[in-house]
Amino acid sequence: MATLIHTLADHSDDVSYCAFSSSCLATCSLDKTVRVYSLSNFTELPYSPLKGHTYAVHCCCFSPSGRVLASCSTDGTTALWDARDGRRLAVLEQPGASPVRVCRFSPEATYLLSGAADGSVVLWNMQSLKLYRSGNVKDGSLVACAFSPNGNFFVTGSSSGDLTIWDDKMRCLYNEKAHDLGVTCCDISSHPVSDSENGFKYFQMASCGQDNQIKLWLILFADFSGVELKYKCTLNGHSAPVLACAFSCDGQMIVSGSVDKCVIIYETSTGNTLHTLSQHSRYVTTCAFAPHSPLLATGSMDKTVHIWQLDLRQPCAGDTVENESKVAVEDWSEDDVSAWLCAQDLADFVGLFKMNNIDGKELLNLTKESLANELKIESLGQRSKVLQKIEELRMTMISVSVPVPDEFLCPITRELMNDPVIATDGYSYEREAMENWISNRRSSPMTNLPLHSLMLIPNRTLKMAISRWLETQQK
Repeated sequence: MATLIHTLADHSDDVSYCAFSSSCLATCSLDKTVRVYSLSNFTELPYSPLKGHTYAVHCCCFSPSGRVLASCSTDGTTALWDARDGRRLAVLEQPGASPVRVCRFSPEATYLLSGAADGSVVLWNMQSLKLYRSGNVKDGSLVACAFSPNGNFFVTGSSSGDLTIWDDKMRCLYNEKAHDLGVTCCDISSHPVSDSENGFKYFQMASCGQDNQIKLWLILFADFSGVELKYKCTLNGHSAPVLACAFSCDGQMIVSGSVDKCVIIYETSTGNTLHTLSQHSRYVTTCAFAPHSPLLATGSMDKTVHIWQLDLRQPCAGDTVENESKVAVEDWSEDDVSAWLCAQDLADFVGLFKMNNIDGKELLNLTKESLANELKIESLGQRSKVLQKIEELRMTMISVSVPVPDEFLCPITRELMNDPVIATDGYSYEREAMENWISNRRSSPMTNLPLHSLMLIPNRTLKMAISRWLETQQK
């Protein structure tokens, strides 16, 4: 199970990247800022946001110790910040002042790598904060990078589709055309895997691209025999370009985010889909696993960062955040219900539900009357909140066997519509979502063209069709 436990909505423009340390989450945005949050309660730290970049911030990363935070920008610089108090420690200017698209610390924090739109790649010495070595990819912009676990090698990905392996002397050791339409992201697992053919220890690498694919590779880093890259398999879960991919800390899972607005979590060993998360309303641009806790962060062009809690006890292929098995919920113990309440920000009711022996079956049968008369929840607002969460749980169970027809989903929220309305662009939306949309802008969510009128007309025909479909699913 992957449960959405918190949403950060402080950025005023597209979220471009997010990164964890052991105690913090950093996010950056096209709004020129970097924001830093505590993992204990997801509150923003007092010194946040970090301001200093003059244009969009594309990437951020913590040093291995978590004490230094790096961020890079269209302004052609990579900034270093003290993660304890937010002080700016240095500004590293990319040769040629090209927009810097990606930055990454080596595992021992010896180097910081920065890659730019002109194809330049720079290794900065972290002791002297001076340029150590620089090079260029043979074609395209440098948009992705990842270090080997020992820090002696690194991989870059370019907009031309190449994956290039370098050593720390900036020598190009290997080049592979990986994604025809361009690489967008890559990551290397820190856990080795054995190759039974020769007994060597290979590491797994994931790359993703504009071709809608995630590719898994086996990569050998050996000082004495050079490097070797072997294609392993392709993960075809997305229906649009994949913009981000990352391994979990133990290497057992891979997460990806896409233009199709979905986040998919795969089991590395089998390639099976464990979870599909579809809560973002626009392109998913970044995703990252926390290093020491079962947390996942996903960022999007919808200006939000979602924090997910992963239940690693019983991952089941095909689970989604919306699709809980009805049998599984009905079989929930009282402790399972308590965990669900905490995940839904309803922890105050754990004691009350335990006192009344509410298990999964009882949870699904709760009504407005039973909450008021039997559980004695006096606050109407609290009763409504609990009922809403239970109704969401019921609704997610419906779609297990039959997917919801796409025309029944609101284009903004990608959720089943309850009160559909027709806008002047000819598309139907959930009323509340569309009202929120037009309160801030006068363009169509689907075409981005100006709306000639803000009038919303109830779509009764669609509402009746949704009602009939729901009735058939409940039989």
